[in-house]
Amino acid sequence: MPVTLDNLTYGHRWAIKWGPFVKANILDRAALDKVFDRYQPQAVLHFAAYAYVEESVTNPGEYYRNNVAGTVSLLEAIRDHGCQYLVFSSSCATYGIPEAIPIPENHPQNPISPYGRSKCMIEQILRDFDAAHGIRSVSLRYFNAAGADPDGEIGEAHSPETHLIPVAIEAALGQRTHVKIYGTDYPTVDGTAIRDYIHVTDLADAHVLALNYLFKGGETASFNLGTGQGHSVRDVLTSVERVAGRMVPTLEGARRRGDPAILIATQEKATNTLDWCPRFSGLDNIVATAWNWHRKHRAYSKGRRNER
Repeated sequence: MPVTLDNLTYGHRWAIKWGPFVKANILDRAALDKVFDRYQPQAVLHFAAYAYVEESVTNPGEYYRNNVAGTVSLLEAIRDHGCQYLVFSSSCATYGIPEAIPIPENHPQNPISPYGRSKCMIEQILRDFDAAHGIRSVSLRYFNAAGADPDGEIGEAHSPETHLIPVAIEAALGQRTHVKIYGTDYPTVDGTAIRDYIHVTDLADAHVLALNYLFKGGETASFNLGTGQGHSVRDVLTSVERVAGRMVPTLEGARRRGDPAILIATQEKATNTLDWCPRFSGLDNIVATAWNWHRKHRAYSKGRRNER
């Protein structure tokens, strides 16, 4: 039975479908102790992070407090209650500007934002807690998580929304005037940035496989979660237009500072070690699941997007 702990700063109560829910902050050690005492979890899936890169630049203290100090608080509770396993939601942002494409797990980690640095710090903290306390962990370095539940129950509802696919869908639905393309002069085929898009269902599968890996004695490790295939901004917009049957209005702008031209993962380590294989991550399928969710729930999500 899953137990969800969330302070609902960015999460939504309506998205929690199974098991008990506790509204609390991971910085609240007393609340964590109550949850561990009551439910005695065997393992922890750690997603509790702030994740807006630009916001992290203007408010780094909040990101280090929540992401880094919050993780230390959580790990100390795990240690004190005899739990041994953790799966951490990390990020390709730990790599910074890539020196090689595709990016392997042993690529140097030189993050360029407080958000990326917070994730990189946490990976080191996890290794230290393993060495000191025997808490084994898996860090899953997401590339561009996208898409929605194929059954249409859960989809993206951020406020503000910054992810390209839901932004493009909102433009197609007339909920925003246009999509801004940040940079058209990259050294890519069409001049726009290229990213590796991974379906959220494939991400979920990887977390289950990571838990199984730890339960079977696997050592603390890090894995990329990507498809090894890159798609440009214009590729994504074309896919949204193809799936939606509607035009996506755009406005071209300058590059954002620090945005790499290309981010593509190697996935061989996760495939070989975790037996993980993306099944839902074709671009049109990612867009189709997102389109179906946003179209079906646009009034619902608009009205409840800021629900806390």
